[in-house]
This record gives sequence, structure tokens and C-alpha cells, in this order.
Amino acid sequence: MVRGNALGRDFRRLWGAYAVSAAGSAVGMGALPLVALLVLHCSAFQVSLLAAMSAVASALIALPLGVRIEHRYKRPVMITADLVRCAVLASIPVAMAVDGLTFTQLCAVGILQTAASVAFDAASGAHLKALVPPAHRLRANSLLETTTWISVSAGPPVGGLLIGVLGAAATMVADALSFLGSALGIRRVRQPEPAPPVRAAGSHPGRDIAAGWQYLLRHPGLRPLFFNALLFGGSVMMASPLMAVLMLRDLGLEPWQYGLALGLPCLGGVLGSRLAPPLTRRLGQRRVLLLSGVLRTCWLVLLPLAPSGAPGVFTVVAADFGLLLSAGVFNPSYTTYRMAATPDAFMSRVGTSWSVGAKTSQAAFMIAGGILAGAAGVRGALLIAGLLCVTSALLLPWQEARTAAAIPAPSAEAASDAHRA
Repeated sequence: MVRGNALGRDFRRLWGAYAVSAAGSAVGMGALPLVALLVLHCSAFQVSLLAAMSAVASALIALPLGVRIEHRYKRPVMITADLVRCAVLASIPVAMAVDGLTFTQLCAVGILQTAASVAFDAASGAHLKALVPPAHRLRANSLLETTTWISVSAGPPVGGLLIGVLGAAATMVADALSFLGSALGIRRVRQPEPAPPVRAAGSHPGRDIAAGWQYLLRHPGLRPLFFNALLFGGSVMMASPLMAVLMLRDLGLEPWQYGLALGLPCLGGVLGSRLAPPLTRRLGQRRVLLLSGVLRTCWLVLLPLAPSGAPGVFTVVAADFGLLLSAGVFNPSYTTYRMAATPDAFMSRVGTSWSVGAKTSQAAFMIAGGILAGAAGVRGALLIAGLLCVTSALLLPWQEARTAAAIPAPSAEAASDAHRA
């Protein structure tokens, strides 16, 4: 088995920077809706609207960034994105200290933070592909996934405790500082980056953006995985802000209990991410993608059935554990497949297109969730989200040719870009 040491010193530096960022983000997980609920006393619709506006506006900002990131060195982009996230998150406790926090500021922070996250992810995928040899990429993605779930399992309980003792601003400070630590860690990576693809003479931004979408939507393996991700991720994000309302208002949980209910299920993600490499070696990538892709869809429908009191908390934790166990297996497998299926000259554009599509669809689902919660109640909206999540299994790449090892040749423009690179 390939250990972290076998992946090289620079990967360990990148991994350390990622761990710092993941830990801070986990402590601050759900901080924006919590601030909206506990400090500004927003409604369930406003909480959903906050998340939806952040997703839509950040997608519009990030869409042209994909082309720019494609033709730039990736490490400076990642560092800049971390510093932006640090600055905007730090603005919230500052505003709270002078009693000047508004819902508009929360929306602005959500937009800028999410746009910076899309830019970071677009650059980091291409950066990791260049840093890690193909034979080690599943292991590298599995280690990063494990780090995410370990952080998320411990972070929300710590964040809930900090909110209970020091107030909501404490988690914002921790999250902001984590992005500063991540930027410093990425700066320590020493391996020179390969030269980015050279932009073709006379290229047009619109055509460059469209090329990323065309490659994604024409690829027989990536296309079904993309649409599956839209429906699955949209359903989960539709439920996410509503779960804060359900647990804090309907079930009457304290903030530390809410954090515990968010954190404990993430141990399932830790276990799943550790299982991904051995399962892939035993069953093959295709079977792992399909089995874990189906299993992750059947848990969300249990959430609206949660009763009040301790049984309700147990139901939420058990359902989330099952979902995240399956997702922990699925995520590194599909991420590794996407790396292999995408030429270097298209990595950032495909990554940005994927993120923009996901953020936009999630925004639509979250707005729909807020509307449904007003019409059918929080539990009714959660039930609809669960049924949509189950339906997403139909969009997996069931035709065997779609996940075959052969990758279709890129378009003429892609070949030209790759040659210049």
C-alpha cells in the first residue's frame, strides 16, 4: 500500500496545508446559517436564500476564472484564493464586534468565499494531477478525502462548543486563520510546476469557456457522472439548511448538540475513504463507482422521519453516517477517474465547469427547498429532497462503455492547446 511518505515530501506539504484548511472549515461548518439564525434571527427561507445566492453569484464570478486559471501557474491561484477567504470571513467577527453585521454582509461573504473556493478547487485539481504520478492518485485522493472526513467529524462539535462558550464569532475566526495557514503551507511546496498551457492566438474567452463545457458534456463517462452529481448534490444541499432549522427549532437541540449531530456521521466518511483503494483493487473502479453511487442515495429520505428528542438525534446521525460512508468510497474514485479522463490542457476548465454547474443547480434546489418548507413544512421539503436523492441513482453511468478505460480524443482545439503546453 502506498503511504503518504511514498507520495513525496511536497505532497506531504500540500496535504498538511489541506489539513489545516479542512480543520478550520470543519470548525466553522454551518457557521453562516448559524449566525443568520442565532444572531440575525433569520427565517428558514432567508437561510436557504443565503446559501442559494452565494452559489449563484459565485458561479457567475467563477465561470470566466476557469479559462484564466487554465493558462496560469496553479499554486499562486490557490494561495490568492486562500487569502481572499481569510479576509472575507474575518470581516464577520469584526462587524459583530461593532454591532454592524447585516444580512447583506452575510450574503456578500458567502458569495466571495464560494467563488474563491471554486477558483481554488479548479487550480488544485490540475496542481495535484501534475504533482502526483498516475499510479498514486487514487491513494492521494483517498488521503485527502480521509482528512476531510476526520476534520468534519471533529470540527462541528468543537465549533458548537466554541459557539456555546465564546459566541458565533469564534468559529469564523478559526476558519479565517485556517485559510491563512493553508496559504503558508502551499507556499512551502518546492517542486516546480509544469508550464501552463499556452493560450492560442486569437482565442476568444467565450469559446474557451465553451470548450470546457463541450469536453465535459461530450465525454461518455464524465457526462452521466456530472448529471448524477447535479441531482445528488442538489438534493443534499436542498436538505442542508433545512436540517439546521429542523434540529435547532423542531428538535430543540442546543448548538453543541447540533455540532455533534453534524460531526459524528463524518466518521462514516473516514471509513469510506479508507476503504476506497482496497475496494477498487478488489472490485474494479466501475463497480465501486456504481455500488457506492447507489448506496449513497438511499439515506436522505430517513431524515424527515426523525422524531423529537434523543431518538430523533439518533435517526439523523445514523442516516448521515450511512450517506457519508458511501460518499467516502465514491468521492476519491470518481475524482481519480475525472483526472484520468481529462487532458491537462482542460483540467481547470472542466473543474470550473463542474463546480459552476454544481453550485448553480444547488442554488436552485436550495431556493426550491425554502419555498417548499414554507408550503409543506420543513419535514415535507426534506421528504421531497430524499426522494430526489434516490432518483439520482438512475443517472449513474450504467452503460459499461461509459466508464471504460479508453478516453475519447479531445477536440482539435484541445489537441492544439495540449501541444502548445
